Amino acid sequence: MKVAAINGYHCGFAPSPALGNASTFIRRRDFLLLELVAEDGTRGWGEVFSSPFAAAGFIRAKLAPLVLGQPARDMARLYGAMMTTLAYDRRGAAMMAVSAIDMALHDLAAREQNISVAQMLGGASRTRMLAYASGPFITEGSEPYGAYPAQIDALLRRNFRAIKPRAGVSPRQDGAMAGALRRQVGEDVALMVDINQGYTVGPALASIRAMEEADLLWVEEPLQPEDTGGYQTVAAAAHCAIAGGEALGSLAAYRDMLQARAFGVLQPDLTVCGGFTGLRRVAALADAYDVPAMPHVFGTAVNFHAAMQMATLLTARRGGGALPYPFIECDVTPNPLLTLCGPLELAADGTMGLPEGPGIGLELAPEQLAPWMTEHWHLSQS
Repeated sequence: MKVAAINGYHCGFAPSPALGNASTFIRRRDFLLLELVAEDGTRGWGEVFSSPFAAAGFIRAKLAPLVLGQPARDMARLYGAMMTTLAYDRRGAAMMAVSAIDMALHDLAAREQNISVAQMLGGASRTRMLAYASGPFITEGSEPYGAYPAQIDALLRRNFRAIKPRAGVSPRQDGAMAGALRRQVGEDVALMVDINQGYTVGPALASIRAMEEADLLWVEEPLQPEDTGGYQTVAAAAHCAIAGGEALGSLAAYRDMLQARAFGVLQPDLTVCGGFTGLRRVAALADAYDVPAMPHVFGTAVNFHAAMQMATLLTARRGGGALPYPFIECDVTPNPLLTLCGPLELAADGTMGLPEGPGIGLELAPEQLAPWMTEHWHLSQS
């Protein structure tokens, strides 16, 4: 089954209220959903969530000619060919473009065989995973954490047994927030926090010390993503795991951070590090360092379903929670592009099951994107 056409759908929306973290308030979320169409009309989907417009330009100019007319099953060969097009931009938008096409090729190739991506890549090691809530988020105003208690109660009612709020307002306020949440949820719910690259080393250490009594599973991205020395310092001093990796694109970047023992939990994102091919390489590297890996996912239904497929293949490791890693991250903000095919529902034990069906398990038609689409482009063989 050869790739006959490539469609790019630029979609986005304005969150209300804006989603606050330690670095910014997100007032607009834009994505590129990439559709590879086979000769028989079968579709495979990929996604770019971080730099959708730049990645789209790279796909149209550099990658499409390599993929059009080629068999979807040749994922490894096509990945190698795409990687030869990268020059200085080996950790940015060009790598995100490769990631989206690799994701879509895997989806398409598995659909050709009428099996899931997990089956195609060797078979799932698990069919259910603990889902963790990615939120609540900081709000604007005099009480940045003021909405957390009510939002946490709502998440508990949805059966979440692991919750990751945003932190990074100040070390003192972080400590008060984390302590209050631990008292609210009790001892049986896992808590982690995400600082979204908001601190330098000193404030990061002060914040982590202030939150220690909350018994956190991990503190995520307290520093800029490639501050290797800073992460070494923080990881050595912290009493909980330091998590990160979502913003790293190249295998070399992961090697450097793992050699430095900077992360206790590794979080590669399929849309950033090379799709299924890239993340499998990162996961193998993490295994060599005995570091648990799990997908970072904060985008649309495409990346979420792909991350579920990938997570079923990863090595199980105990991390201190009720169930072994990997967990699956769930964006709990109002995100219409995540719930295109229905809401995310958890079982009473806080787990989610692997989506059924071929490919990534997502049956998506372009018409469903219409309310949020801002641009569409089409490429085919001339």
